[in-house]
Amino acid sequence: MRKITKTTVSLAAAGAIILTGAGFGVSAAQATPTIHTVASSSSKIPAPVASVPEVLGGDTSVALDKGFTDALTSLKLTPGVSGSAKLADGAVSFPITAGSVTYWSPDGNYRPYVQGLLNHDDSGLTLKAGDTTVTLENFVVNPGSSKLYGDVLVNGEVAAPNAYLFSLHGGSLKALQLEGDNAILTGTTVHVSADAAKLLNSTFKTDAVKAGLLVGTATITAQIK
Repeated sequence: MRKITKTTVSLAAAGAIILTGAGFGVSAAQATPTIHTVASSSSKIPAPVASVPEVLGGDTSVALDKGFTDALTSLKLTPGVSGSAKLADGAVSFPITAGSVTYWSPDGNYRPYVQGLLNHDDSGLTLKAGDTTVTLENFVVNPGSSKLYGDVLVNGEVAAPNAYLFSLHGGSLKALQLEGDNAILTGTTVHVSADAAKLLNSTFKTDAVKAGLLVGTATITAQIK
């Protein structure tokens, strides 16, 4: 891998914008980013630093935190995957199926400075206990919202479409790297939302799932050319 230099900033920005805002978002139907600025209402929308009209592939991977896996064990929940997701070596990954993102300079006053969507269709995470299996799938990244939304199924039946499942915190983000045709950004931490905690507790008849529980650390590998 190599760190980004000024000569590669346009390419790097194109990849970096996917997670710079540190969020997983809502479905395409719901997640058109709200465009606004903290400047005066008469200010025009500034030109973006970079725009990626089409993300060509890649994946989002989450290295699962031991505290999360220990919590699953204590609740007698067995993690798994659905669709094209993979679970191996303590990490779960979801292929990127579509997306587009636009990035403005964080040094300016335009907010949110990262806007767009990043879809992960037909893949997800499963949690099984006894005869009950909860599937969280069809994730969509909305960098401007710092949230992950997705569909929730219980034993194959949709229980909550486009539910707010996880929040992402970007305080531990590492420098963007380029590797071949990919932009790679890692370090964002994934946490269980209050909505997801309530839903899981209700489904599995417990109160042990806490809002804010650390799930793991995310890495996005986005194919940008």
